[in-house]
Amino acid sequence: MIQFKHDTIKDLAAATAREWLETNGLGGFSSSTIIGLNTRRYHGLLTAATKPPVGRIVMLSKLEDTLVIDGRRYELSANQYPGAVHPTGFQYQTGFRLDPFPVFTYEVEGLLLEKSVFMVQGQNRTVVHYELRSTNAEHESIKLEVRPLIAFRDYHSTTHENSALNPKVDTEDGITTINPYGDLPALHFAHDVCDIDTNGFWYRNFQYQVEQERGLDFAEDLFSPFSITFDLVRYSRARIIAATERSDIRTADHYREVEMKRRKAIAAAATVENDLVRSLNVAADQFIAARAAGKTIIAGYHWFSDWGRDTMIALPGLTLVNGHPDTARSILAEFARHVDQGMLPNRFPDAGETPEYNTVDATLWFFEAVRALLQYTNDYEFVRENLYGVLVEIIAWHLKGTRYNIHVDTDGLLFSGEPGAQLTWMDAKVGDWVVTPRHGKPVEIQALWYNALRVMEQLAENFGAKADHKQYKAMADRTRKSFNELFWNEAAGCLYDVVNGDDRDASIRPNQTFAVSLANSMVSKQRAKSILRVVEHNLLTPRGLRTLSPNDPRYIGRYEGDSRSRDGAYHQGTVWPWLMGPYITAYVKVFGEKVGRQVAEEWLGNFQEHFNEACLGQVSEIFDADAPHTPRGCVAQAWSVAELLRATVEAVYETTPATRTAGLAI
Repeated sequence: MIQFKHDTIKDLAAATAREWLETNGLGGFSSSTIIGLNTRRYHGLLTAATKPPVGRIVMLSKLEDTLVIDGRRYELSANQYPGAVHPTGFQYQTGFRLDPFPVFTYEVEGLLLEKSVFMVQGQNRTVVHYELRSTNAEHESIKLEVRPLIAFRDYHSTTHENSALNPKVDTEDGITTINPYGDLPALHFAHDVCDIDTNGFWYRNFQYQVEQERGLDFAEDLFSPFSITFDLVRYSRARIIAATERSDIRTADHYREVEMKRRKAIAAAATVENDLVRSLNVAADQFIAARAAGKTIIAGYHWFSDWGRDTMIALPGLTLVNGHPDTARSILAEFARHVDQGMLPNRFPDAGETPEYNTVDATLWFFEAVRALLQYTNDYEFVRENLYGVLVEIIAWHLKGTRYNIHVDTDGLLFSGEPGAQLTWMDAKVGDWVVTPRHGKPVEIQALWYNALRVMEQLAENFGAKADHKQYKAMADRTRKSFNELFWNEAAGCLYDVVNGDDRDASIRPNQTFAVSLANSMVSKQRAKSILRVVEHNLLTPRGLRTLSPNDPRYIGRYEGDSRSRDGAYHQGTVWPWLMGPYITAYVKVFGEKVGRQVAEEWLGNFQEHFNEACLGQVSEIFDADAPHTPRGCVAQAWSVAELLRATVEAVYETTPATRTAGLAI
C-alpha cells in the first residue's frame, strides 16, 4: 500500500506531482493526481480503447463532487483555471492511498467520506464508489452531489465548447445515458438511487499545467450533461459505473470483489519474496492488453500504444519472469502475423491504420524474445509450429535487403539507414531533424544481429535443418570477426557507437552494453570488463544509464521545455531506467555472481523510493541526466518495469533457468 497524509495533500506542488493509474487490459485507462486535479490532457476517469488496444477516447474527464450537509455546501474537487485553483477540495482531503486502487478520504463537519476508483478488466468500465465511513456529529441532511464532466475526444487532443454536441440525457432503469456525438460510442452511467438534474452546461478554460510546460495545447472546455444527488443519510454509500456498455449497478460490488482478488493474486504470484519484485510484478500487469484475439504490450502510459521494439524488449520481464508464458506465446504469435518484408512493426497507429515498419531493431529483438521463451519454457514445439518459418524469412529478407536500406554488408555486419530516417531506439525526430541518425552500423544492431544468428543456429540444429544450421553458423562467425576488427576503440577502452565506412563514432553511449549483456556475445571478457568500467564512469546513475557522457559537448542535463527542446535531449544525456537491466545482466556475467549480486541489489534497490514520487507504483520512462534525476516522459513505461523486474529476479535471486548461460561467448 502506498499512502499520503495531510501534509502532502495540502502541498499543491507535491500533490499534483503524484499521479495514479488504472488500466483495463484493453489499452484503456483512468488516471489523475492524488487530489483529483487533472494536470494533463491524458487525465480522465474513463479513457476507452474503442479499437483495443488503440482508438482511445477520453470520454469521462472527471466527476465534480459536492458534499451538502444541512444545506451547507463543501466542494471536494479541484481544478486549475487561469491564475487560480477552484474549488480547493483538497483542503478537506485527509489522505490518499493506493490500496490496491486509488482511495481518497475527506473529512467535513465530523463526517468521513471515502471515495475509490477502479477499472474492470476487459471492459471500458470505471467504477466509482463513495462511502460514509464515520460521523462524530448528528446531521439531518447529508447529500452528495456528483456532476460528470465529459470530453469525448481523442486522447491526444483537447475539446472546446461547440454547437455540434448533443446535450440530450436519457434515464431509464437506473442508467443515465448520453450520446453527445453520433460518431462516438454512447456513455452509460449506472448509479444507485438518486435525484437527477438534466440541466447541462459547459465548464470553460481548464488549464493543464504539465501540457503547458511541454509546450502543447493546455486549455480545454468540458461539458456537464447532468448532476445526480445521493442521500447519504438514507444510504451510507453511493456508486457510479461509467461505461461504453450498459451496466447494472448491482454488479458494482461484484466487480470490486473480483478486482481485489485479481490484484492480490498478482502480488502473491511474485517469484521471490521481495518488496521490489512484488511491486514490479503488480506494475507489470498494467501493460498487458488485448490485440485482436491475442495479447500485446502497451509501451507506456499515457500516450504510447503497442510498439514492436518495446514489446519485444519488455516481453521477458512482463510475461516470463513472472510466470505467464502463455501470454508470451500469444504476443509472439500475434506479432509474427504482422511481419512484412522481414520486418516487425515499429508501431501500431492509434486509429488502427496499417502498422509502421520504420525500425531496424524491433525485428532483431523478436529473436531475443524467442530465445527468452525457450530459456524459460523449453517449448521448441511452439517455436517450430508458429515462429521458425517467420524467423527464417526474416533472415532471408535481411540478406536480400529490405526497407530503409537495411541489408547485410559484405563483411557480414548489418547496415541500415537513409536520409530522414531514425531506425534505432534512439529515434527522436523533430520535423526533418533526426537528432541521432546513427546511419551505418550501430553497435547494438550488430550485437542483436549476431545474437539472432546464434539463436537461428541453435534452432536449426534442434529442428534438424542441417543446411540452415551450417549457413547461420558461418554467418555468425563472420559477423563476430568483422565486429571485433571494426568496433574496438583502443584509445577509449570501449566500443564505437556507430561505424559507417571509414567513419567511427566514438560517442560514449549505453548501446555498447548490449554487446556484453545479450546471451550470445562477441566480445572477450577482458574487453567486456573495460566496456562496463567506461559505462559505469560516464553513464551510470541511481535511476539508470545516461544516453551520452556528460563530457560530450552535446550533452543535455535536463529534459524540459517545448517539444523540440525535449526531443533534442531525449537521447543526448537523458537517463533511461530500462538500461539498468542489461547493465546489471552484463555486470553479473562479467564480474561473477557474488560481486554481481551485491552490485545489482544495491543499484536496483534505488528504485523502491521511486514508486512514491511520480506515478504511484510505476516506473517512469526517463529521468533528467543531472541530479536529482527528476522523473520525466511517460509516467509508466513497460520496458522500465520489465527490465528492472527481469534483472532483479535473474541477477539478485538467481531464479533463472539453467539454460541462461547457453551460448555465452565471452
